[in-house]
Amino acid sequence: MKTQHGDARKRLAEIIIERSFQYREDPPFTLASGGSSNYYFNCKPTTLDPEGMNLIGTVIFDMVKDSEITAVGGLTLGADPLANAVAVISYQKGRPVKSFIVRKDVKSHGTKSAVEGNVAAGEKVAILDDVITTGGSTITAIERAREAGLIVDRVIALVDREEGGRQNIEKHVKNVFAVFTRTEIMKMYGGTE
Repeated sequence: MKTQHGDARKRLAEIIIERSFQYREDPPFTLASGGSSNYYFNCKPTTLDPEGMNLIGTVIFDMVKDSEITAVGGLTLGADPLANAVAVISYQKGRPVKSFIVRKDVKSHGTKSAVEGNVAAGEKVAILDDVITTGGSTITAIERAREAGLIVDRVIALVDREEGGRQNIEKHVKNVFAVFTRTEIMKMYGGTE
């Protein structure tokens, strides 16, 4: 018998393949890292979709619910819908996990804080990201969260492109997880699951 988590994960993969994954031979996609690739993940159509958000919240909450993590967040914009989805689902399941945002650019006015949300120094958090390629944006989020006094317990990505980003992140945080790897998505996309 499948677990609810397994069913949610399977449906989430279907939505990613349908809305967020593209493959083409020519011309290849240009990535944010500057590289090029025959496949591209634009997770926003999944992470901003009502069903997608519900599934993401369910799956990622399942990955943190038995930990000491009190909040999840990451670099805006990719992590925002993930963190908010986890916060809503966690509250509904009776184990609230807060969400926070790590700014790309710190404002020159107000509190001048790089981290926004109801989090305080000393809290254990998970850094989230929609897609890991080189790990650069995730590492930025880790550094800014630590500067704010947060204890980064783990990193969770929706998709790991398996291009060295995970290894780069592991130099900063030991526990790095992905809901899906590129290999898994490619197998499902090709129908060879």
